[in-house]
Amino acid sequence: MRVAEIAKKVRSKNAGPFWVTVDIFCGSSEAYGRLVKGLPNGLLARVYGQPEQLLKRFDIPGLNVIKVSFPRPVVQGSRDDRDMHGAQWAHLLAELEIDV
Repeated sequence: MRVAEIAKKVRSKNAGPFWVTVDIFCGSSEAYGRLVKGLPNGLLARVYGQPEQLLKRFDIPGLNVIKVSFPRPVVQGSRDDRDMHGAQWAHLLAELEIDV
């Protein structure tokens, strides 16, 4: 299944000019458990082309939310920035097929 078929919403946003945060709103504890299990840090790092040690992950079971932050490939607003608000990063994760 795709992550978007399990989660209620997947969004991404700036976390300052040097970082992006992807929020996975699971909607239920069942979906949260499936996504925590199906999205290990190594997989997330590969999806975003990051070394695993730079990935920051926050699992928030009380809210059924998973947050993942990683360095932007270029500084926000720089000449080479193609996504000023960091909104396009969510789609890479939402469309990811996982086995859960």
